[in-house]
Amino acid sequence: MTVTDAPFSILMVRPSAEFTLKSNRTRRRLQQELVHNLTDALESHGLTYRISGAWNTYFVETTAPGEAAEVLRRVAGIGSIVPIERVSRADLDEIVRLGVEAFAEIVRGKRFAVRARRTGNHPFRSRDVEVALGAGLRPFAQKVDLTQPEVTVHVDIQDSRAFLYADTLRGLGGLPIGSQGKALVLISGGFDSAVAAWLIMRRGVAVDYVFCNLGGKAYERAVVQVAKVLADNWSYGTHPRFYSVDFTDVVIEMRQKTRSSYWQIVLKRLMYQTGALVARRSGAVAVVTGESIGQVSSQTLKNLAAIEAGSALPVLRPLLTYDKEDIIHLARRIGTATLSERVREYCALTPDHPVTGASPETLDREMAKIDLAVLHQAVERLEEYDLRSLSASEVVLPYLFTETVPDGAEIIDCQPESAYRQWHYPGARHMDPWDLLKQFHQLDRNRVYVLYCPQGLQTAYVAEVMQRAGYEAYSFKGGTPALKAYCENNPAAAVGASDETREET
Repeated sequence: MTVTDAPFSILMVRPSAEFTLKSNRTRRRLQQELVHNLTDALESHGLTYRISGAWNTYFVETTAPGEAAEVLRRVAGIGSIVPIERVSRADLDEIVRLGVEAFAEIVRGKRFAVRARRTGNHPFRSRDVEVALGAGLRPFAQKVDLTQPEVTVHVDIQDSRAFLYADTLRGLGGLPIGSQGKALVLISGGFDSAVAAWLIMRRGVAVDYVFCNLGGKAYERAVVQVAKVLADNWSYGTHPRFYSVDFTDVVIEMRQKTRSSYWQIVLKRLMYQTGALVARRSGAVAVVTGESIGQVSSQTLKNLAAIEAGSALPVLRPLLTYDKEDIIHLARRIGTATLSERVREYCALTPDHPVTGASPETLDREMAKIDLAVLHQAVERLEEYDLRSLSASEVVLPYLFTETVPDGAEIIDCQPESAYRQWHYPGARHMDPWDLLKQFHQLDRNRVYVLYCPQGLQTAYVAEVMQRAGYEAYSFKGGTPALKAYCENNPAAAVGASDETREET
């Protein structure tokens, strides 16, 4: 909590209604977890606050009530957040005076009602408060309307204090994250897995992420960005880990040993097994996926049953009955949609006629053809990130540069024209960096691009913009001098260069 002389406003925070269904012992544990998480949420955003209250109601005093309310709306387990307009002694005359002062303009020309409730002993009833404050506000309003009011003024009297308010913000509901254990989300970066993670967190489950990488570092970076939105904005009270497993060798083994019509579901089974292996490190007790019945060929009911039969952990599918339109709507609410729609799809494994009704026994026979040692080796080499601790530069910089030229990559030379004439990578296309920024959307999204300039700095910026737009683009680390040295050390890369170019290198 930051110390400040600024005035404090009060937010009244009520736990989810589901808390009332629990035993007292369970409820105390949930509320302890909730206070821990909302404290972390406020501190994560550098907000000044004080917390008091217990059981049914908490009071958050803060110098930035609007910002604090928006943060608290993303904390699972909170049912409602109420911005308090006035705090009064539990005295009827003072309640009426402060109520008129606070709400006269709000009810002006409108239909209104007053609702009051009390806990404790007082020389008046809740009904007395409603009648007296209603009478005080009536001259400013159109009329009293107890059935369909445009404005409802609330008075919540708790022992010696009365809290007056007119607005109630809906919270996220659900249960506090961490109160229901931990699961491992199989994340791809698309709409589905991110929304599945959010839904399972809302039910109180802490999550880590495992990413089976089929597309290189730029793909990994795009998925890390999606997971970081979930970690920074929704995972208060926890520190999700991101485990990246290079699936290149696994896919090669699968393609060489199994029938192509089974590739999609064999791949899913391998990903489930990866989740089970990583769970030993993570402490997760279940795997979460973004699968939805019938969305793609691998997600028919029979295929899902066949895939899950080989899982060592329970598989949770929060989106099982969701339509794609509903999933995308939730992704927009969560804040992952813009990133997810730019994640490049990797469809090279999709056969012409994928199996849609596999049995567990048939899938087992395909799996038996694979040497699972390659999977265990991939998991042993995984990379691990603490998402909430990653800085913006750590999310971006490691993925912008390359020190090699991948097979099939298109090389774009961003040197000045005179430098390009003196030396350029064989077959490189010459483009001014500014022109490339304006025109890169015309490039083929399925190609890999390596950009270079004299120091590698201008092209790092261009590569960053292109990656954000869903392209796999890199700046050659060290610029033109480093690329020349690369050509010298890799003579095959210089094939096709002119005699003048070879002499220059």
